[in-house]
Amino acid sequence: MAEAGGQPAHGEIAVVPTGDGGLLVRLAGTWRLAGGLPSLAEVSQAIAGGRVRVVRFDTGDLRGWDSAVLTFLGSLEALCRARQIAVERDGLPPGLQRLLALAEAVPEKQGARRSAVDEPWLEEIGEEALSVWNQVATGLAFLGEATLAVGRLLRGKARYRRVDFLVVLQAAGAEALPIVTLISVLVGMILAFVGAVQLTRFGAQIYVADLVAIAMVREMGCIMTAIIMAGRTGSGFAAQLGTMKVTQEIDALTTFGFSPMEFLVLPRILALSLMMPLLCVYSDVLGIIGGGLVSVGMLDLTAVQYFNESKAALTLTSYSTGIGKSVVFGVLIALAGCLRGMQSGSSSSAVGDAATSAVVTSIVLIVVADGMFAVVFNVLGI
Repeated sequence: MAEAGGQPAHGEIAVVPTGDGGLLVRLAGTWRLAGGLPSLAEVSQAIAGGRVRVVRFDTGDLRGWDSAVLTFLGSLEALCRARQIAVERDGLPPGLQRLLALAEAVPEKQGARRSAVDEPWLEEIGEEALSVWNQVATGLAFLGEATLAVGRLLRGKARYRRVDFLVVLQAAGAEALPIVTLISVLVGMILAFVGAVQLTRFGAQIYVADLVAIAMVREMGCIMTAIIMAGRTGSGFAAQLGTMKVTQEIDALTTFGFSPMEFLVLPRILALSLMMPLLCVYSDVLGIIGGGLVSVGMLDLTAVQYFNESKAALTLTSYSTGIGKSVVFGVLIALAGCLRGMQSGSSSSAVGDAATSAVVTSIVLIVVADGMFAVVFNVLGI
């Protein structure tokens, strides 16, 4: 590929011995970092015999250049210095000569460049273990501070604005209803459809109602609501607190004697832990309705049959386990979101990273907590 005038589009190099112990290096074309650098192998091979005493340059065909040619010439001169070969820069453009002189004016500090070091695998494992331990210690410290803040709230000594609590309550409750409605109905319909495909083979389609009701009330309602709130509200908490840290609002609160844990974190924990049970019950009802739509439409069941069977399948224990887990999930989501927000860096990109980390942390905690609940309930026979 060539540019206008027939010149090469990328940097090219030609090496020509001059017969008087000199070596003429011709630079042609357009030298750009994006196009890559030619190899020094040809020059190194030409001077390997030890007969070259001086290197000269011809840049008559050099049409354009940036720091790529400067990098190339620096490497070439370093190669010549190692072999005690003189370098004449007269053939270089004046601007390039000045840049080379400027680069040599301040010599590179020894050891300034980082060299790749292969760390022993045991050392890498140790560093990862220490990193995990530091994260766990930070999380436990944050949990302790939040517990103390709740204790001060119960004693009536916590300081936070009631209007902030009401705003978060609305954002975590009423404003989340549309997405919870959509997901819950679809999950109920999917459960009913999957169950219908299998149960109709045995003429047991009536038990689709049992499947949907028990799955929604015990597991899917609280789990799906928690994941929705982790992505919607938990990330919002992290972004809000992270932005406040970037704008130094949290530092201002501390300066004025307000506890960020009480003023910012406590209202969010309270709001989400109060709204999660209500959203869970709402999700349970809509999931059962979604399953009813599939059952009535596909399985020739009447609405009365479906809802009577659902009612018979559910117990108070089923309701209480799902609602109890939703409270714990709400606290975990709020803690994860606020923790990542308070740990956010002081840049706009750090705020986005904090929001992403809050979602990931929340979902991991939800899954781990749900697994622990499953084990405990199995041991207790619930």
